[in-house]
Amino acid sequence: MTAEHDAAVGGRAVVPVSFYQAFVFWLKLGFISFGGPAGQIAIMHEELVEKRRWLSERRFLHALNYCMLLPGPEAQQLAIYIGWLLHRTWGGIVAGVLFVLPSLFILITLGWVYLAFGDVPLVAGIFYGIKPAVTAVVFQAAWRIGGRALKNRWLWAIAAAAFVAIFFLRLPFPLIVIGAGVLGALGGWLAPRYFQLGGGHGAADKHYGPALIDDDTPPPEHARFSWWRLTRLLLVGGVLWLLPMALLVALYGWQGHLTQMGWFFTKAALLTFGGAYAVLPYVYQGAVTGHGWVTPTQMIDGLALGESTPGPLIMVVAFVAFVGGYVLELFGPEQAFLAGALAATLVTWFTFLPSFLFILGGGPLVESTHNELKFTAPLTGITAAVVGVILNLALFFGYHVLWPQGFDGRFDWASAVIAALAALALLHFKRGVMETLTGAALLGLLVFWLGLAS
Repeated sequence: MTAEHDAAVGGRAVVPVSFYQAFVFWLKLGFISFGGPAGQIAIMHEELVEKRRWLSERRFLHALNYCMLLPGPEAQQLAIYIGWLLHRTWGGIVAGVLFVLPSLFILITLGWVYLAFGDVPLVAGIFYGIKPAVTAVVFQAAWRIGGRALKNRWLWAIAAAAFVAIFFLRLPFPLIVIGAGVLGALGGWLAPRYFQLGGGHGAADKHYGPALIDDDTPPPEHARFSWWRLTRLLLVGGVLWLLPMALLVALYGWQGHLTQMGWFFTKAALLTFGGAYAVLPYVYQGAVTGHGWVTPTQMIDGLALGESTPGPLIMVVAFVAFVGGYVLELFGPEQAFLAGALAATLVTWFTFLPSFLFILGGGPLVESTHNELKFTAPLTGITAAVVGVILNLALFFGYHVLWPQGFDGRFDWASAVIAALAALALLHFKRGVMETLTGAALLGLLVFWLGLAS
C-alpha cells in the first residue's frame, strides 16, 4: 500500500508496510512453510491477520475463497494475492517466487543426494521407512478430503465414478476432471442444494483489531479492474510462456525431453483443482507410464521428499524433472547434474506461471465482488471426483510398496507394519505428517539394521 493508512481502535495503531518488510516476511515464509496447504495458510493467517494485521479476517478469507476456486497451489496463490494487494504487481511476484524458490533449491540438492547416495544403507533405510508412510499419508488425504467434500449421495456417486474411471477404465485424468465439472454444473442447475460449495473455511466472525487492509478499506488504484491491464498481463504472460517453449523446440525439437516436460507440466498446472494430491495421478500417468522420466519407486520417494520440505507439495514436480534430466543424461554423463537442475527449474517455471496470471489478472475482479463469487457447482463436482482419484493414487503407491516385485513376488511385511503404524498415527492419534514421516524413517533404519527388509 502506498498511501498512509493509520487507524486506532482501543489505542492500537496500524502502520503501513514497506516493500522491504514484506520481502523479509515472504523470504522467511519460503523456509518455514511446512505442513502442506493447510499448514501454510494457517501460518499466513496467524502472521498476517492476527499478529501483524496487514489485512482483516474477512479480506483474508475473501482472497482465500478465490484461490480455492483456481487450479494450482492455493497457499502460494494466496501469498501472491496478498503481496499484490500490498505492493502492486512486483509485490505479488516477490511473494510468489519466494514461496517456491527455497523449496526448488532444497529439492535439487536432495534429488542429487538421493541419486548419488541412494544405495548407501543409511539413506536406503530412511527411504525404506518413509515410502509406506507416504502411502498412509495419501490414504489420509483421501479420507480428509472425502469427509469435507462428500456431503450427500450425489457427490459420493461422482467420487465412485471417478475411481472406476481411473482405476478400471484407465481414462486420462483431464477427461475425468472435465466430466466431473460437467456433472457438477448439471447438478448445480438441477439440484442446487446438493452442489453448494459449503463455505469450506467458515465465516469471518473474528476480529483482531484494525488492519491495514480492513473490511471497509476501498481497493487501491492498482486493484481496480481495467481491460487494458488484463490484456497487457495476458500478452506478457503469453510471451513468458512462449519464449522458453520456442527456445526448447528450436534446440531439442518438439519430442525432446525438456520440451515435453515444459508442455506436460503446463497442462498439469491447469488441472490442479483440489490441491496437489488431485494432480499427482496425472503426473504419474505421464511421468511414469507415458514418458518414463521416473520409476514408480522414485515417484513415491519424490512425494516423501515433497512432504518433508517447505513449499507447495506440487513442488514434487521439480524432483521428477531433476531425476528425469539426471538419469537420462540429457547433456551427457559428465553434465548429469546440470541437466537435472535445468529440467527442475524449467518445470517449476511452467508449473507456477499460470498461478501468477490467475491472481494478477483475476484479483481486480475479486476485489470488486466481495463475497459474491458464483458458479462453484462445477468445482464441487471436481472436488468430489478428486476423492476417487486420490484413492486410486493411494492404491497405486500401496501396490508398489507392499509388492515391490509385483504380485508374483514376496509381500513386504515390514513395509505393511510401518504403513499400518503410520496410518494409526495420522488417523487415530492425529499426529502431523512431519512427525509421522520422521518416526517411519527411524523404523526403516531399524528394519535395515535388523536385516528384515525385503
